[in-house]
Amino acid sequence: MTFYDYRCEEDGVFEITRPLAAAPESIACPVCGSEASRVFSIPMLTSRAPRELVAAIDHAEKTRHEPDIVTSLPPARRRTPVLPLTPSLRRLPRP
Repeated sequence: MTFYDYRCEEDGVFEITRPLAAAPESIACPVCGSEASRVFSIPMLTSRAPRELVAAIDHAEKTRHEPDIVTSLPPARRRTPVLPLTPSLRRLPRP
């Protein structure tokens, strides 16, 4: 089953599910009943993906040939102290 997009003049775009190559050129709008014509859209590769993932993919594609320009250093991270697992290791020097 594939998704097909249709545009109603009053209610906008909606989609229906039909077998491959079995979608008619026009169909009745499920909201108002007027004639809606079929519109062609891009394949649904990223439209069902989370918005953050799509934004990351778009950013990666944009910066492939034109990398982002860094204007400042990132903020310094504070190191959290790590306690030794055994008390006998406390006296060893730290790196």
